[in-house]
Amino acid sequence: MRAAILARLAVVEARRGGLAWLAVAAIVVAIGLGGFLSQVAITESRQLQTAVVAALLRVCAVFVIVAQVIASVRREIDDRRLEQALALPLPRSAQYLGRLAGYALCGALLAGVFALPLLLWATAASVAAWAVSLALELVLVSAAALFFAMSLASPVTALAASAGLYLLGRSMSAIQAIAAGPLASESGVHQLARQVIDAVALVLPALDRVTRTEWLLYGVPDAGVFAAALGSLALYSALLAAAGLFDFHRRAG
Repeated sequence: MRAAILARLAVVEARRGGLAWLAVAAIVVAIGLGGFLSQVAITESRQLQTAVVAALLRVCAVFVIVAQVIASVRREIDDRRLEQALALPLPRSAQYLGRLAGYALCGALLAGVFALPLLLWATAASVAAWAVSLALELVLVSAAALFFAMSLASPVTALAASAGLYLLGRSMSAIQAIAAGPLASESGVHQLARQVIDAVALVLPALDRVTRTEWLLYGVPDAGVFAAALGSLALYSALLAAAGLFDFHRRAG
């Protein structure tokens, strides 16, 4: 029950901090840019508009959630509210998971709001799949941002670490493809670099497989592929939550 109160406080803080207005502004900018590009496109203007709006909304959602989580945590630390909370007769796990649940709920709400404009160009089933995937993606991003905000002293460092994890997760498959391409060198240094890239890819979330724009353009993905994508998001979110709990117990103990 007390963890639920912390989750509710995180949602209320996000609302008072202007998260809703940021979401509205992002939607307006995305639709405006998509409309402009659809006018200058010679062919497939509808597909271009859908792709641009979906990609921009996804990036905005990730940035807004990361910024909200890091700003909220740093405000708690700077105002010494976190120290006061740690003095309460409340388990450390409940405090950490309560905050994470609040931020995850903000991400899920944001995913639902950002999916609504896409109904103008895509089917309801495709938009629903995209929205569910984005919601779980934002849960993962919230867990990463909370972990880095609690672990790192500087908000800039926490923001950079969160952004770096997300960008690497999105681009690692492309990096692997380039490293294994036919034009790649076969030298020992290149082989070592390729092995390092493969090792890094193993510990990163495969974010390029989730919240895909092609779902909006060509229909709902196969059920097995969709379930595997969502399962990977849930698993990595749980790992980040466990790592954050361990670090929170260590620092607050």
